Amino acid sequence: MLKRIVQIAFLFIGGTMGLFILPPLYELIHLSSNPWLNNPYTSVAIGALILFGFSFLFSDYFVKFIRWMEEKLLKAPVGDLLFGTLGLIIGLIVAYLVGFAIDSIKIPVITTILPILLSIVLGYLGFQVGFKKRDELINVFTSGKASSLGGSRKKAVEESEILGSMYKLLDTSVIIDGRIADISETGFVEGVLVVPQFVLTELQHIADSSDTLKRTRGRRGLDILRKLQDERASQVLITEIDFEDVQEVDLKLVRLAKQMGGQILTNDFNLNKVCDLHNVKVLNINDLANAVKPVVIPGEEMNVVVIKDGKEHNQGVAYLDDGTMIVVEEGKSFIGQAIVVTVTSVLQTSAGRMIFAKPKQNGRTA
Repeated sequence: MLKRIVQIAFLFIGGTMGLFILPPLYELIHLSSNPWLNNPYTSVAIGALILFGFSFLFSDYFVKFIRWMEEKLLKAPVGDLLFGTLGLIIGLIVAYLVGFAIDSIKIPVITTILPILLSIVLGYLGFQVGFKKRDELINVFTSGKASSLGGSRKKAVEESEILGSMYKLLDTSVIIDGRIADISETGFVEGVLVVPQFVLTELQHIADSSDTLKRTRGRRGLDILRKLQDERASQVLITEIDFEDVQEVDLKLVRLAKQMGGQILTNDFNLNKVCDLHNVKVLNINDLANAVKPVVIPGEEMNVVVIKDGKEHNQGVAYLDDGTMIVVEEGKSFIGQAIVVTVTSVLQTSAGRMIFAKPKQNGRTA
């Protein structure tokens, strides 16, 4: 259907071009005396037939271009399209006014070609400025309105910050981890949980993986999302906003958090660092888990079972019930045994907590 429309458009454009271009061409090649060619309907028919013939060669390329433009426009945010279109309109208006002034010069070549070039260049520049400077333009309009309304600006900023803090963007790792569902059920996470479509797509790819472990994790993540939707009703938002110029999912998430003014919920240590570099607020599930763990003080004694070797020489490794790793110096000889250890130091990071200890003198238990 679209191909037929393109061919019909070629037909009409060819007829129009034939009406205006062919008569001067007849005079140039000394055929203007032919009464048959002097008929305007003949020129329209010849132009339409010529361009209609070309449509069979080029219509497929035009259809592909239109499909590509349609896909790009559907994926672009509405705000970007709106401000881009306004910039295009302003650029065309400026081009028209300049072209109107140039028309008074009465130089045939300049008055014919220059307005067309100005329309193309200024229209393109206007669209790009409106498209890429959307946030700055919004700030200009909002600040101007706020200055005229006095104290309303401060109130608007506060409301914007409150609205932004309501959005909590979930990344793939925190969905697969699953603890977010339990935390959400307790009511400690306020606002709207946002799941971008590109995160959902990555989760679906993991669920469709040929690797059994990855497939299980992906399906668990989808089950967690369903659980969150059932628990929070309308407070889980799946957004279609995407950034085609960015390939990495983490960077897309950071950019979306900036655009929405929201916060990222994750347990990915590397994403945590990237967000810090971009000044994006992060809520790390591991930080929360570490905060609610019982405090361990150096010098405190505890009963542990050494289960394997450590990375360094003569080290043993044990674990608490909550999964915290305990590195036991000189504990290799106690593997498989329950012993009493004395805490020497505690290392706390966003990736987790690690306890260093050493066996107590005569601390082996039965």
